[in-house]
Amino acid sequence: MSIDLYDIFDRERDVLIGMVHVGALPGTANYGDDPVAIVEQAVREACILAEAGFDAIMLENMHDTPYMLRNVGPEIVAGMTSVTAAVRKAVDLPLGVQILAGANQAAIAVARAADAQFIRAEGFCFATVADEGVMDEADAGPLLRYRRAIDAEHIAVIADIRKKHSSHAMTADLTIADWSHGAEFMGADGVIVTGDATGRATDLGEAAAAADACSIPVFVGSGVTADTVRSTLDTAHGAIVGSSIKINGDWREPVDAARASAIVKCRTEAPG
Repeated sequence: MSIDLYDIFDRERDVLIGMVHVGALPGTANYGDDPVAIVEQAVREACILAEAGFDAIMLENMHDTPYMLRNVGPEIVAGMTSVTAAVRKAVDLPLGVQILAGANQAAIAVARAADAQFIRAEGFCFATVADEGVMDEADAGPLLRYRRAIDAEHIAVIADIRKKHSSHAMTADLTIADWSHGAEFMGADGVIVTGDATGRATDLGEAAAAADACSIPVFVGSGVTADTVRSTLDTAHGAIVGSSIKINGDWREPVDAARASAIVKCRTEAPG
């Protein structure tokens, strides 16, 4: 039985989740900071999002390029736990964790240890060819069994469907509705529809089709801007916003307080 995301976000519609892209962690190709500085930066950005009025925060190791496939190593789990625990102390908002690429069991372990409320899961149902390689085994079965084994059944799993940065030739006969229905059938608590890549606009027709095909919440997960947030939320239950809240709209940059505030303002009114 799925987790009611209303209990987590305290609202059924118009949920805004802000992304904190954690700095490159020790052991990765782009690592260059003191681990303490990585934690401090994540806390600063989370506080900006909380002050701007976002409903929740997602922590993701996006700077860890190129990504490992499923198995990321204990150093990444340790780093993400340190960051998540520090953000948990700093802000009183629901927290989510994503560990790339498709390291869903690692993410739920971090969430369990650091008191986060949800994870974003790649490769939850069906198969894809991602830029990290072939995600040929759906993770729903192993992940949900692991969630039960570590007493984490209060932590929601929000699953990407037709994952961005991927080829879907193997599943070309499946519609977005098939993906959405499949994710719900496999036990996801919500689904995420995206564009082709980070920062690329999501087809709202696809988001609407996904919502029509399942009874769990649907989130738009890429390309949301101040100009499109209202129309996005009229279609989907919520939006996960990353690139457009960063300086110059570049996901590699820190969170920009003015851009973050503009997204929240435009949730309830058209941009000026």
